Amino acid sequence: MSAQEIHFSDQQLEIIQAPIESKIFVQGPSGCGKTTAAVQRVLSMIENGVPAETILILVPQRTLGIAYTSAFRQASFLPGAEPEVLTLGGLAQRMVQLFWPYTGQQAGFAIPLHPPTFLTLETAQYYLARIVFPLIEKGYFQNAVINKNRLLSQILDNLNKAAIVGFPYQEISSRLKAAYPGDASKFILFDQAQECAHQFRQYCLDHHLLDFSLQFELFNKHLWPLPSVQGYLQNRYRHLIFDNVEEDVPITHDIIREWFPSFESGLLLYDQQAGYRVFLGADPQNGFELAGLCQQQIIMSHSWVASPATESLQEDLAACIRRESKIPETLSEDAIAFSYHHFYPQMIDDVAQQIVSLVNEQAIPPGQIAVLSPFLSDSLRFTLMNRLDELNIPSRSHRPSRSLRDEPAARCLLTWAKIAHPEWQLKPDSEEFRSALIQSLDGLDWLRAHLLGQIIYSPNRAEGSLGSFYQIRPEVQNRITHIQGQRFETLRAWIEQYRAAEPATLDGFLSRLFGEVLSQPGFAFHANMEAASVAYRLIESVQKFRRGVPEDQEFPVNAGLDYLNMVSQGVFAAQYLQPYQSPDDNAVWIMPAYTFLMTNHPVQYQFWLNIGSRHWWERIDQPLTQPYILNRHWPPNQPWTDADDWQANQKALERLVRGLIRRCSKKIIMLSVEIDESGQEQKGPLMQAAQSYVRRLNTLKGAQHA
Repeated sequence: MSAQEIHFSDQQLEIIQAPIESKIFVQGPSGCGKTTAAVQRVLSMIENGVPAETILILVPQRTLGIAYTSAFRQASFLPGAEPEVLTLGGLAQRMVQLFWPYTGQQAGFAIPLHPPTFLTLETAQYYLARIVFPLIEKGYFQNAVINKNRLLSQILDNLNKAAIVGFPYQEISSRLKAAYPGDASKFILFDQAQECAHQFRQYCLDHHLLDFSLQFELFNKHLWPLPSVQGYLQNRYRHLIFDNVEEDVPITHDIIREWFPSFESGLLLYDQQAGYRVFLGADPQNGFELAGLCQQQIIMSHSWVASPATESLQEDLAACIRRESKIPETLSEDAIAFSYHHFYPQMIDDVAQQIVSLVNEQAIPPGQIAVLSPFLSDSLRFTLMNRLDELNIPSRSHRPSRSLRDEPAARCLLTWAKIAHPEWQLKPDSEEFRSALIQSLDGLDWLRAHLLGQIIYSPNRAEGSLGSFYQIRPEVQNRITHIQGQRFETLRAWIEQYRAAEPATLDGFLSRLFGEVLSQPGFAFHANMEAASVAYRLIESVQKFRRGVPEDQEFPVNAGLDYLNMVSQGVFAAQYLQPYQSPDDNAVWIMPAYTFLMTNHPVQYQFWLNIGSRHWWERIDQPLTQPYILNRHWPPNQPWTDADDWQANQKALERLVRGLIRRCSKKIIMLSVEIDESGQEQKGPLMQAAQSYVRRLNTLKGAQHA
């Protein structure tokens, strides 16, 4: 479809119809149509003869490229080739692979000609754990109240920050210590984290392993400066679209600053008052400076999403967060509603009932409703999704940090893996086994699962073997039911047959168990698409782990056993990229607020849960790292004070609130509770700002009636 067949604003048309050789910097708030115009410009360029494969679309995060890839799939006129949608990290990995022999030699790898192994988050944590755990046994990190998974992830995060900000990783500890002078307990932790980072980096060099930080450094320090590499990239990519510039990292901006003059055309898109990925190294200030590279600059202001009421709400609520004395000039009551509750379950019930009313009485599509919280706990996710399911309202949860081991379907599969491999000596406890039965046998309730599990399984049974249903007394068989007994016998026979044969890889076992048993009629995965999706991602996770931990003489590897051990110990949590909910998925969005922002998808209604929680305002405590200090703009040797912390949290809250409201076209429903799910009173800064807003509205109402 051409630009003339769709209604665009004058500014969008200016972008779409600009001469192909134009270099344009576009800024404006979310919802003003920047990405829509960019997508149409790409399609227009291709229609006018620009080869699709010469167009590079750069995004800071893969989800932000979905608007482009979706449009390309729907464009019937596109030839076989499509423009490439990449992050700089993805581009760096490609270039390291292509130029590996040279890179390996320059970077100091022990065997430069040996092909490298690219590490995932899981495999990086796996190798790092082998270095860190012996040090913990020697007394490291005694002053840190932190679980193993977070400890490892923060050490890796420090390495990543050094790579994407552009300073030597050997300076991590000194930079952090300079910001906390006199705090001896922090000094010890920073030095210990630095030593772990150093040992991990050296281990990677000795064993040709590449984690994210090392891939990024290799590209930035050893490949990008080479004329041959720059020549290769300049010949391949002649046109650049760089979307969400503000969410990308300083090194990306540096490379684009050098690369940009060689492009025949360029379009840089910048969201005003954004920068939600600051915790991950995003640098909006550095990104904005790229505007100077472009001959043409366009400032967009018209919103295709926000109504006048939500625009007013955004400004008024931001003023309340900043504690300004401004009284709103107009009422924006239509754009906001408040709901107060004493206890947490009452709030969940209220949300569910309001959603039912919107869908059934006002005909609002479920996909136009988002339920947001600062963090999405398992209990909140489970309770709300179950409540909506009971009310026949489809919902979809998206939480990037959610681990596979938190999914009941994944725990079920891993439990059967332990039983099927007695040589691993990882026997499930009785509760795990009962849960696996419930997740496996269609319609089996807790009571029958408990009764069956007590009789046919014991962790102390020789080799963890399973008893037979047919050996149970007839009266007990009747209580369990023969249908469920036959299903269990099918599963037991399959496991016994597997154990008697040549063992498979863990991913091979899981794939066969799912395909040959659990997905069949009578088993709980048969008609459960979500469970099937979890099974697929678990198998993919295990497979990637197995391929990412090649055997070596120093550390003998049993990939299946090591995977289960790492998950069981909480070293890593089998994290995975959940399937993204596209705008076509007509289901209520349930997700953390920052995750919703990065989907870049507007809705009509948003529910903000528990606005009294301080988690809306304060960042997660990270004893081994600090995103604001490991940043280009923090002055060296300047202490970080409580005032700095307060100011950073205030700015982050304002950015968050503005970003959410800009992605809402009709109404924000704020819900609060006096006592949260942990039994704590809730009076956080977002609630204080909301209360201030209500007082100002009441003052305005009083003045109008006077």
